[in-house]
Formats: sequence, C-alpha cells, structure tokens
Amino acid sequence: MSPSRGDHRLILASGSPRRRELLEMLGLPFGVIVPAVDETRKTSELPDRYVVRVARDKALAVARQEPGAVVLAADTAVVLRAEEVFGKPRSPEEAVAMLQRLEGRTHQVMSAVAVAQGERVEHAIDITDVTFRTLPQRMIEDYVATGEALDKAGAYAVQGRGAALVEGIRGDFFGVMGLPLRLALELLERFGMTYRFMR
Repeated sequence: MSPSRGDHRLILASGSPRRRELLEMLGLPFGVIVPAVDETRKTSELPDRYVVRVARDKALAVARQEPGAVVLAADTAVVLRAEEVFGKPRSPEEAVAMLQRLEGRTHQVMSAVAVAQGERVEHAIDITDVTFRTLPQRMIEDYVATGEALDKAGAYAVQGRGAALVEGIRGDFFGVMGLPLRLALELLERFGMTYRFMR
C-alpha cells in the first residue's frame, strides 16, 4: 500500500512499538514524535470518553509542533463490566492482579484514533469484545514473568504470547492491538491522505 499524500507529511504521535509496526505493515512512510500529555483518567470520566480525550490530546499536541503535518494518534483501555478500567500495569504484581480479574470473563478493548492537522482534529473509536479462557494461577504468573505484559493495556499482548490467554475475539483484532486500521485509514482520507496498493 502506498500513500498519495500531496504535500502532507504523516506523523505517528505514539511511542507504541505495536502501532509503529502496524503502520509499517501497510507500507506507510511516517515519522514518530512521542507527545507529552497527561494520560490520567479524570474522576467519573467514562472509559470511551477517556480514550477519545487522550487520543485527541496526543494528536493536537504534535500537530501544534509540526505545522502542515497530518498527525495520527491513538489510545487504548481495557474495560471490565463498564466500570473497571485497566491501563498499563505498573508492576508485575499489578499485571497478575489484572489478569486474575480478566480470566474467564469477557471484557472490552476500547481504542480511540484521532487525526489532527493544525487545530483541526477528528476522531473515531473501536470497541471490541475479548473473552479470556479460565486460567490457572501458574499460567498467569508464567505469562507475566515473560515481561510481555508490562507495557500493554490490560497486561496482555494479543499478537504475542498473550494469544494463549484468549478464548475469542468479537470485533477488530487490530483495535485490540491498539490501532484499528480501518478507522485510522478512514480518518486519514478525510485529511486528504488517500492510499493505493502499488506493485
């Protein structure tokens, strides 16, 4: 896939290796700037509004630094029963606790995408249901010991060893990875960045 971009330059406003890998998989040329924004969830902030706000803040923060660039940002949260919101665990112990809460249950992965240029910003959100297997405590501890859980929302990587924890997914696999590609491409097209498959 090759972009027809005019004079636009695409910047990914994220430090996430997974998001970078997904854009590279599509063959998109882009730069990376990691934004400095407050990602703390506000008291009583609904999970979907939280991820949308953070994604928009990330995109705008970089768009204001890079006039003319088209900036893509995303934010992801794992939500259990619409009330418990899991971000990235701060320790192995917290990762184990998160996985204990998720095992044997269905949770939602909410991934918001935002695209900005100057002060203009648009967003979309993907919500995907993920069901975990019933997991023995030893399996949870062994998974956390691999180190894979520590920089992932909800303490697992569906595209890695964490796939062994999952019973099923209903929705967008790429949304669970942290960047729903269909929504990202639709938003980029609104900013004049259309894509064509090239030989």
